[in-house]
Amino acid sequence: MASFARRAMNLAQISSARVPASVGQRRGLAGAADHHGSNKVDFWKQPTNPGNWKEEHFVLISLSGWGLLIFSGYKLFSGGKEEKKPVESTQ
Repeated sequence: MASFARRAMNLAQISSARVPASVGQRRGLAGAADHHGSNKVDFWKQPTNPGNWKEEHFVLISLSGWGLLIFSGYKLFSGGKEEKKPVESTQ
């Protein structure tokens, strides 16, 4: 009986090891990490060449530039900071 159980275990292991190629997982896009274009660098390494900056750095610098432009335009057209004169009491 023990030998019958051993044979059954061996058959179960062998049949599960024989997986058809169409069912197995394939890694068709495994080479996707190869870069074909220019290498992207941090913006402080090439500050005058935005085309080579990393995408995240380009977005952050663009958003901060637009924020600075909008804030300075607001300050320019709103008259800046006006000081209020303290009201003197006449008692």
